[in-house]
Parts: sequence; structure tokens; C-alpha cells
Amino acid sequence: MGADNEQKNSFFRLADALYRIVDGPVVWFRKTIVEPNRQNYPWYHQKFRRVPTIDQCFTDDPICKFEANQQFKRDKAVDSEVLSILRKRFEDCVLYEGPDSKVRCAHIRQQYEEAETNWFIKYGDLGGYGDAEKALLKQKHRIIWERRHGPVGSGMKDNKSTPEFAE
Repeated sequence: MGADNEQKNSFFRLADALYRIVDGPVVWFRKTIVEPNRQNYPWYHQKFRRVPTIDQCFTDDPICKFEANQQFKRDKAVDSEVLSILRKRFEDCVLYEGPDSKVRCAHIRQQYEEAETNWFIKYGDLGGYGDAEKALLKQKHRIIWERRHGPVGSGMKDNKSTPEFAE
């Protein structure tokens, strides 16, 4: 067997030479100029700057509202992934521990239920098209409810004991 160049005919040698003429400067430019000046930043650790929230936007500023909605969607996606990871950890613990899972996985279940409650407080009942403005209104209504009736789930206060509702 001979060398690689001996087996090639003149057409393949010409095509190889033309390829190197075109590709050589491109590779040199990328290796010497582009790659040394580029910040090596993994896509999965991309950090977005925090933008003003919807309550800090003026009513006639659609750009600010758009940015706030995009930030809200990113936060919702991150919170949903955290919840998914906690759920997966709990399921793995239950599968691994078997009959002892009620005792050994109690702390993981408590973390998951707390995160699930917090997620539902912030994002639940918004629907598929929920945005930052709807979430702000939901938070406002929840605060008003808690001022009037106490924490959600604790029952309603007696109206006569509060001076706000005195007749």
C-alpha cells in the first residue's frame, strides 16, 4: 500500500487544493481572532438581567410590560422545573425506600408540598395565558382577602369583631 497522495488522481488533488485555499483562511480567522475574543459561556447558564416588575411599569409603557411578562414567564419556567425536580426526588425516594418511604422520605415530601403550595399561590388559577398583570391582580386580591378574613384556609373572621365592618 502506498501513501494517501499516491492513490489520489489529479482531479482529487485539485479539489483538495481548492478546498484548502478556501477553507484555510476561514479556519485561521476563527482560531486566531474569533475564539480567543469570545466569552465561553454555556447556554444553560445564561443569565438575563432582571427587569422592572409589572407594578413598576407605567400604564402607557408597552415595552416595560412586555419585558415584565417575559421575566414572569422565565421565572415561572424556573419555578416549574424546581418543582419537577423536587417531585422526581420524592418519587425516586419512595421507589428506593419501598415500605419505609413514609418515614424516610417525609422531609422530601414536606419540601415538595411546600414548594407546590408556593407555586400554586403564585401561578395557580392563571390559566394557560396568565401573565404578570394577572398574577399581580391575583396577589392583590389575596392580600385583601387575608386582611379581611385572615390567612387563606383558616376560615373567615367574625365580621362583628373588626371595626372595619361595624354597622
